[in-house]
Amino acid sequence: MLSVRNVTKKYGKLLANDNINFEVNAGEISVLLGPNGAGKSTIIKCIAGLLKFQGNIYINGNGNKSLQAKRDLGYIPEMPSLYDMLTVWEHMEFIARAYSLENWKETAETFLDRFELSDKKKKLGSDLSKGMQQKLSICCGLLPRPKVILFDEPMVGLDPHAIKELKNIIMELRQEGSAILISTHMLDSVDEFWDSANIMMDGKIAARRTRNEIAGSGEDLETLFFTITEGDR
Repeated sequence: MLSVRNVTKKYGKLLANDNINFEVNAGEISVLLGPNGAGKSTIIKCIAGLLKFQGNIYINGNGNKSLQAKRDLGYIPEMPSLYDMLTVWEHMEFIARAYSLENWKETAETFLDRFELSDKKKKLGSDLSKGMQQKLSICCGLLPRPKVILFDEPMVGLDPHAIKELKNIIMELRQEGSAILISTHMLDSVDEFWDSANIMMDGKIAARRTRNEIAGSGEDLETLFFTITEGDR
């Protein structure tokens, strides 16, 4: 479970996140929606422990800076950050060693196969295309089987097969009980599987809806999104 409580983040005088509160339960896919500059990536980086902030963030009851929280958390950033001089397989081995994983090779093989990277094992990170780098970043982030997973615009740059595979994996992770948070401004990329939606505007959570609430009220998520983010424009 992910719990974000009263999180505020400033860059000098710029208020990027203003008293953010939300939770993502085990077995839930929550999406973080909003236009560019709404503060989505900032709160994702706060959760991942990459930024200092005011407030509290808990990963399965542990502060997000704790070692146990880091073991339970998976983070797939918008821009892949790979090692130029490590091969695809060496990236997987590096993650396995960093997390002291046992019997990890079969899982690594499966992820690489699903993302069509099995024949690229000996390729260096610097030799991969942007799409391949993104796929490898996803494989690295998921190899430790994290219980809480952050995706920041995960489908940007992926080919149709990889998008289909990623969606399948996300739904499988939900079935396994993972808490999943996906930050995106592409509503159609998450429309088929989201459970809860947080719409951000000007650094705040402007609205939160569950799929059941939307279905019960006749409200449309896309219409709600544009009403909040564009107003009367």
